[in-house]
Amino acid sequence: MKILHRTTGELLLETENTYLSGADLSRADLSGADLSGADLSGADLSGANLSGADLCGANLFSANLYGADLFSADLSGADLSGANLSGAKLFGANLSGADLFDANFSGANLSGADLSDANLSDANLSDANLSDTNLSGAKLYRAKLYRAKLYRANLSGANLSGADLSGANLSGADLSDANFSGANFSGAKITSSTRF
Repeated sequence: MKILHRTTGELLLETENTYLSGADLSRADLSGADLSGADLSGADLSGANLSGADLCGANLFSANLYGADLFSADLSGADLSGANLSGAKLFGANLSGADLFDANFSGANLSGADLSDANLSDANLSDANLSDTNLSGAKLYRAKLYRAKLYRANLSGANLSGADLSGANLSGADLSDANFSGANFSGAKITSSTRF
């Protein structure tokens, strides 16, 4: 299988495997790669450079993306359920409509990312940076947002029922029309700039 750069067509990686499920791509340089629709379920992409990559609709179920660089990557509609993205850099990434059920984003940088209409139910976003992130319409049912930085995040219309937002920074966040039933806000920073 050949992995090409999405705009230049340059060959980034060639492998004898015709599929990438379970592949070891740790620390691989796949920046700008066209991996749209690829099956990367269970793959090890820890420390990989996927900045600017097209992973639209890709299957990354239970993939290991620990510490991966996904700056401005397109993961819209991708399946990342059960994936490990702790410590990953997702600044400005597009994860709109993605399935992130039970994914681990602890300590990840998602500032400026688009997570609108994404399924983050049961996801771990503890200590994650979600400043200026679009989470409008996102499903965050029972999500762990302990000490998350949600400064100026757009959570309008999001489902936060049963979510743990204890110690989270919600200053400047837009929580209009969001569902908070059973959510834990103990110790959360809510200021006059927080909109409900």
